[in-house]
Amino acid sequence: MKRCALLLTLSLTPLAHAQMTMPGMNHGTPMNGSLETLKGRAFDRAFLSMMIVHHQGAVDMSKTVLNNVKDTQVKRWTADILSVQQKEIGQMNTWLKALGGMDKSAQNGMMSEMTGMITTLKANKDSDRGLVEGMLPHHASAIDMASLALQKSSDARVLGLARDIIRTQANEMYVYRQWLIKRGL
Repeated sequence: MKRCALLLTLSLTPLAHAQMTMPGMNHGTPMNGSLETLKGRAFDRAFLSMMIVHHQGAVDMSKTVLNNVKDTQVKRWTADILSVQQKEIGQMNTWLKALGGMDKSAQNGMMSEMTGMITTLKANKDSDRGLVEGMLPHHASAIDMASLALQKSSDARVLGLARDIIRTQANEMYVYRQWLIKRGL
């Protein structure tokens, strides 16, 4: 059953990503395009460098709204994002040391992808809705990158992280959409 859900997630990821956009984020494939040409250790280093910046974007989004969210469920999600993604950032930084450190080109490319997210979130008068709507495309892009990692990584830790990102963030996208639907959004 879990395998079927993962395969379904992987098959729907490009469609989901194409349909959800967030102002301030480039939703083309430049970030994945730079990864697609790499393999092995170089891929793992670039992927981790990009995913650290991507996770930090989610942490920054959560911190931006932390004191303004009102919905109890959104507060829990915000706390979960902070906890899980900060822990994963620490793990990825440790793994990167053994791979030669941060890939500055990949890091900078992802930073340009993340530009505008916080500004867009701050502009939304409803912090609950802003975070939930913003995390949908954010998670979709993480799933895209993680799907590529499952195809190209040569590191068991990266493969496990990619699998976990897909599982966790696809499930979160599902509950975020359910939350929005219940509110007629």
